[in-house]
Amino acid sequence: MPPKLISHLFPCLIFVTLLLLTLYFNLLSHTQPSSPSPPCNLFKGKWVLDPTRQPLYNHTCPFHRNAWNCLKSQRQNMGLINSWKWVPESCTLPRVDPTRFLGLMRNRNIGFVGDSLNENFLVSFLCVLRVADMGAKKWKRKGAWKGAYFPKFNVTVAYHRAVLLAKYKWQPKQSMVGDQGGLKGIHRVDVDIPADDWVNITDFYDVLVFNTGHWWGYDKFPKERPLVFYHAGQPISPPLEMLDGLKLVLENMVSYIQKKFPSKTLKFWRLQSPRHFYGGEWNQNGSCLFNEPLKESQLDLWFDPSNNGVNKEARYLNHLIEEVLRGTEIQRLDLTHLSEFRADAHPAIWLGKKDAVAIWGQDCMHWCLPGVPDTWVDILSELIHYSLETG
Repeated sequence: MPPKLISHLFPCLIFVTLLLLTLYFNLLSHTQPSSPSPPCNLFKGKWVLDPTRQPLYNHTCPFHRNAWNCLKSQRQNMGLINSWKWVPESCTLPRVDPTRFLGLMRNRNIGFVGDSLNENFLVSFLCVLRVADMGAKKWKRKGAWKGAYFPKFNVTVAYHRAVLLAKYKWQPKQSMVGDQGGLKGIHRVDVDIPADDWVNITDFYDVLVFNTGHWWGYDKFPKERPLVFYHAGQPISPPLEMLDGLKLVLENMVSYIQKKFPSKTLKFWRLQSPRHFYGGEWNQNGSCLFNEPLKESQLDLWFDPSNNGVNKEARYLNHLIEEVLRGTEIQRLDLTHLSEFRADAHPAIWLGKKDAVAIWGQDCMHWCLPGVPDTWVDILSELIHYSLETG
């Protein structure tokens, strides 16, 4: 072929090739609709100081619980506490946009079930979302302990207090004959029956966040007032130790959730929120007067169960919980690791009530608000957004 002819044909061949590629990719985009990329591991990362970062709400939020309202209590270092930003290792974690999130959740409801750490979580969520709907009203129905209704979006977000998840009740000692080892009565736990506070919510919530763990200790249920476990109305024999009872409760409650709640309901299980008592338990002058987060190198010393420290229970209980959740549709909300760093962010001695520290000791378990749970809200809202868009 003459060189002159090749030089004329070459641009035509390039044009035809580009045209065919364009047609191919257009066809591909119609046959394979795009979907959002799954989020990276939002639970693994580090805290980075960002002096420009500000909380989305302040002490005037009407949903605050006084003991956690650290701005109102004038806790030291609140500006610094809220200047730390969680940065996942391989992606960015956007801050929740309350208006966008409530728009996504329009005509839907979100429920939290568990102990006071889930209430801590809820209060943060309510105060963040109220930024987008200042007409939010307090809501306590269907057995809820606390909640809010956001009328602009027809969204309800509420917390149901069920510290063991299973039904339990106090039964005082019947006979006054003999000392019976100092026994004053028992707390009967029906491992196969959910607590009344959340038994009637199976069709109400579109998103649910469960937890338990902080009440499963001998400080809450000492030997003179022990937990005694029942199944099918009968005491379990031989009697179970506390953590064996916890495992049985977890198995039964997870089974109940799987059977009774619709499969379309988005279900999360929040793993343990770590405590930061230094120098002793809450009732042994344990303290958390820290000015900055812990270093990564300090975490195992504080929390690895093999070190037998004051705060070892979180990782141990997480192991039990994850074992039971394996193979279910319930998603793990693993906020433990990121929270382990934040020894600086508890109410500590600023409890909003005179003589509270003398009576209860420092609070190194719950979190200041605004504070760390606002990052939990960022992560949960991101996972809800992804799940609803891809569901």
